[in-house]
Amino acid sequence: MRRYTAIAAVALAAAACGAQSTDVVYTKSATVACLTKQGVRIRPIPDGDFVGNSATGGGFRAVLAGNDVTVSFGVTLEDADNIDQAYRRFRARNVGINDVLRSQGSAVMLWHVHPSDADIATITGCLKK
Repeated sequence: MRRYTAIAAVALAAAACGAQSTDVVYTKSATVACLTKQGVRIRPIPDGDFVGNSATGGGFRAVLAGNDVTVSFGVTLEDADNIDQAYRRFRARNVGINDVLRSQGSAVMLWHVHPSDADIATITGCLKK
């Protein structure tokens, strides 16, 4: 019962924030403000991540308990698709990219390790225009 309650809470939080939409252009500044209010530490994208650092809408690294994620933004949905494709093209051959790369609207999220549902909900719940 406790597990179902947690799943329902995550789903409700995502629905309340409008996080399901895939055609929304999100912004770095509004997203960072939301995550900061939730106590998530925000860091710059590491210099070695040339894909994330070249994102047209900017990006950041969010540090969560046990995982971190690089969130890159496209100014358009096409830009986000290009970021996604670039991460897929330049990935290390031993990285299961489908396990750690996610896109929603104009945001592309590259996780350090497989993300928990709660971590995904934290980030996607704060994606803002």
